[in-house]
Amino acid sequence: MGTFDGVHLGHREVLREMGRRARHAGGPSVLVTFRPHPLHVLRPKDAPMLLTSSIEKKEILAQTDLDYAVFLPFTRALARYTPRRFVEEILVARVKVRELVIGYDHGFGRGRSGDAETLGAMGTELGFDVRVVPPIVAGGGPVSSSRIRRALLAGDVRAAHTGLGRPYSLRGVVVRGDGRGRHLGFPTANLEIRDSRKLIPGEGIYAVRARLPGGTWDGALHIGPRPTFPGSRSTMEVHLLDYSADLYGAELQLELIERLREVRPFASVAQLVSRMSEDIRRARRILAEYRERDSSSQTRSRMTP
Repeated sequence: MGTFDGVHLGHREVLREMGRRARHAGGPSVLVTFRPHPLHVLRPKDAPMLLTSSIEKKEILAQTDLDYAVFLPFTRALARYTPRRFVEEILVARVKVRELVIGYDHGFGRGRSGDAETLGAMGTELGFDVRVVPPIVAGGGPVSSSRIRRALLAGDVRAAHTGLGRPYSLRGVVVRGDGRGRHLGFPTANLEIRDSRKLIPGEGIYAVRARLPGGTWDGALHIGPRPTFPGSRSTMEVHLLDYSADLYGAELQLELIERLREVRPFASVAQLVSRMSEDIRRARRILAEYRERDSSSQTRSRMTP
C-alpha cells in the first residue's frame, strides 16, 4: 500500500517482499495505490510534480512479478476516512488482506494519522499480519521520491538514476517548432509533454536515448531557453543522432542518461554551432559507454542464479 510515485528502489523492495510473502502464503500479491496523488486533491499548490504518470506507473509495475494493482480514485471523501475505516472497508472487506507490506515511513488515513503501529494493532484484531520494509540506502542516503525530485530539478539525472534503478524518462509528442535547429545543421524534434503534472528536469543539455516504435536512438536533449537568440521561447527539443525521418506527431520516450552542460548564451551563431558539435561528440561517447555498461549488467543479471 502506498503512493509509489517513481516506483523507485525502495518501492521495488516493498514489491519484492510482498511477492515473497504471497508465494509463502499461497495467495496473489496486490498493490493498493492512489490516483491522482493525494496532494493534488488536498493541497494542489503543495502537490509535487510526478516522477511517473499513471500510464508510466502501470507499465513499470507490469514488468514486476506483481499479480494485481488496485488504483483507488483519491477523493476528498476518501481523505476523510479514518485509518480504521480505511482498513475495514478497503483492505479487509474489498482486498481481503491476509498480510500487509508497507514502507518504513508509510502514513495513511485522515491527516496521515495511521502508521505501522496503528496497522499492527488492527492487524492483530482483524486477522492480518503487517510487515514493514526498512529504508533502502543508495547514493549516500535513504531512497525517496522527494530526494529524486530534488536531484532532477538540479539536473542531476545520474543521482536520479541511482534512486530509481533506471534512467528517468520523459514521454511526449513531437510538435512543430521554428525549424531553427535544421538551419544550424542539427535538426531537432520539439517535444510536448501532455501531462502537466510530470516533472521536467532542470534546464540543460542532456545525453539521452530515444525510444521510437522502430527502435532506440541516441540523442542530445535541450531543456530551457535559447539565450543566443533573444526573444526565443523555452523549448524541449531533441536531436537524434544519425536519424533523418519525419517525426511530427510521433510519440517519443526519452531516457535521460547524463547532463552534458548548462544552457548559456554564445557570442555568435558560429560559437553555438561549434559547441553543439562538441555536445554531440560527448553524447556519442557517453551513450556508447552506457550501452556497454548496461549490456554487461544485464549479462551478469541473467547469469545470477
